[in-house]
Amino acid sequence: MNFKRITINPAVCGGKPCIRGLRFPVSRLLGLLAAGETPATILKSYPYLEDEDIQEALGYAAFLADEQVIELS
Repeated sequence: MNFKRITINPAVCGGKPCIRGLRFPVSRLLGLLAAGETPATILKSYPYLEDEDIQEALGYAAFLADEQVIELS
């Protein structure tokens, strides 16, 4: 998948995936959603974010969750 709104830069947030080069990690956005915040309240609290950022963060999370895990015995 191609994620245009998620950037990784070693000089920003320690290289964590962030939204559009902002110092706003994808994990923080996903954490807000997991805690029950709605996209509308997130956009109101963080006016520099856009609805497309939220949608892409969710797509990114789904992409990561689809990774195959092989446990070694």
